[in-house]
Amino acid sequence: MSRRARSAVHLASAVRSASRPDGPSLLQRLRAVPRMVRAVRAGTYTGLTSTRLLMMLAGVGYIVSPVDVVPEGLLLAFGLLDDVMVIGWVAATLVKETEEFIAWEQGVAAHQAQWAQQQDRSQQQAWSSTVRSHVVPD
Repeated sequence: MSRRARSAVHLASAVRSASRPDGPSLLQRLRAVPRMVRAVRAGTYTGLTSTRLLMMLAGVGYIVSPVDVVPEGLLLAFGLLDDVMVIGWVAATLVKETEEFIAWEQGVAAHQAQWAQQQDRSQQQAWSSTVRSHVVPD
């Protein structure tokens, strides 16, 4: 499969994934990006490597940069292909990574809530047994 075809497949896959009714919205994904970057840098989220994060950042930089490896002015449509390939890769990667990160966040939140409930139950049981041990029968 050629690079162009792979880029088109990546972009189509990203659009399909991002528009799933049960998936995170575009706004949720965009809001998750800074949290994902902080979690990767802090080492709390290991689902994304720093290298891949830097590659995504470089891809965004390449897309918005006025300096281009293959100038559009000289090669016309062929000069746009490299941009389309990078956009396809960044979009597909961003959709995939944000979806996995949001799922991880939700799992962590659920785990923390469950742990807090267990702690509450343990404290209630400890308090209950302490109260019972201090009650003097008549």
